[in-house]
Amino acid sequence: MVQPMDCIQLSGIRCYGYTGALPEEQVLGQWFEVELRLWLDLAVAGQSDRLSDTLDYRTIIATVQTLVKTSKFMLLERLATAIADAVLHSTSPPSPIQQVQVRLCKPAAPIPDFGGAIVIDITRSR
Repeated sequence: MVQPMDCIQLSGIRCYGYTGALPEEQVLGQWFEVELRLWLDLAVAGQSDRLSDTLDYRTIIATVQTLVKTSKFMLLERLATAIADAVLHSTSPPSPIQQVQVRLCKPAAPIPDFGGAIVIDITRSR
C-alpha cells in the first residue's frame, strides 16, 4: 500500500544573490524569490501537536537564504538544483522530506526590452 504524502508549502522567500550568466550579475547581484513544496509524512505531527514531530521550517528557510546569498552560479537551473539537494539531503537531523519542488524566480532579469520574470520549476525526489 502506498503511504499518502502530505505537503508543506513555503512561499515568499526573498533573497539578494549573485547567480547569473552576465559578469555584472555575479558582482552587483539581484533579487530572487523562492517557493518550496515539501512532501513528507505529517501524520504523527498532526496527532501529537509537537514541533519535534514535524519539520522546522526555519531551518529550511535559512538554508535557502544562505544558498541564494552565497552562491555564484551561472545558471538558475544550477541554483534551483542546489536548493533541492540541500533540502532533500540535510542531515542534522536527517530530513524527512521525500520530494521537493523548487520554484526559483528572477523577477528583474537584465534582458533588454523584457519586463517579465524568469522562473525555473524543478522537482526532485529521494
